[in-house]
Amino acid sequence: MTRPDPVSRVASRRRARWLVPAVFWTMVLAALLLVFGRPMLDTAPARGASSEAAAAAAPDHARLPSPDGSASAAAPLDGLAMPRSAPIRLRIPKIGVDAPFTGLEIGPSGALNPPPADDTNLVGWHASGISPGERGTALIAGHLDTATAPAVFARLGELDAGDRFEVKRSDGSSAAFVIDSVEKFHKDDFPDERVYDDTPDALVRLITCAGTYDRTAKDYTENLVVFAHLQPAD
Repeated sequence: MTRPDPVSRVASRRRARWLVPAVFWTMVLAALLLVFGRPMLDTAPARGASSEAAAAAAPDHARLPSPDGSASAAAPLDGLAMPRSAPIRLRIPKIGVDAPFTGLEIGPSGALNPPPADDTNLVGWHASGISPGERGTALIAGHLDTATAPAVFARLGELDAGDRFEVKRSDGSSAAFVIDSVEKFHKDDFPDERVYDDTPDALVRLITCAGTYDRTAKDYTENLVVFAHLQPAD
């Protein structure tokens, strides 16, 4: 009969020495999990879970927009969404905007139709979409200029992150927004998904033309987009 080598014998003795304590601590750990483990599993997403699963586990109001306009985890802030209500007036004190709203529809090309070009002090919103202050992404569009004069969003590019604006609503309430970023995009490379993102937060995009005027296309080459989120009530 072949004898086990010295290393195997030492290993066998070590296994025998630790067998009873290992069984004991395993039973203790199992008992602790029965008492304390279930609430932890019920209330927290598992480590390594997908971002979709983690987002689903967190309440909607716990995710606030990051400076780039995307949703990110943050401390819960209740009341960051308002009931649906049509906007009636936009006020941006820094650039002197105080303008009424008109409803806009999506055109055959899939883009939001612009407001009427003959009114220099008028902004439009996607009337069948999200209202400003409501949970989701609300779209507000305005002209940079007309054939004869600067228009309502002529100074939109002067805004900075941290600036604020206000939307008066038909239910008598006001929605205050804080700007996250102000960015320009070439119209041939417009980030649709980012600008029109489906989000659990109350966001607004202010959109106008920018860049140089293409006389052949009779349009500007870029769009300027202001990304903003609803400000918590005081």
